[in-house]
Amino acid sequence: MARLIRTDATGPIRIDPQDKPVFVCACGLTSNPPLCDGSHKACKNEEDGTLYRYDPATKEVVKTESDA
Repeated sequence: MARLIRTDATGPIRIDPQDKPVFVCACGLTSNPPLCDGSHKACKNEEDGTLYRYDPATKEVVKTESDA
């Protein structure tokens, strides 16, 4: 079952354990959940009030619509 997850995060969540930081995906675009793989770079130009749908393979915007 597919589901649409709405998030306004455009970068990872940093967790600082004792030896090195770990970055957990907050944008939902990663191909390596729950870890960040840098895919959030695709959402850096998103505008407020717009819903973006991304292709899971290419991480490119396939559809935009008003989020009113």
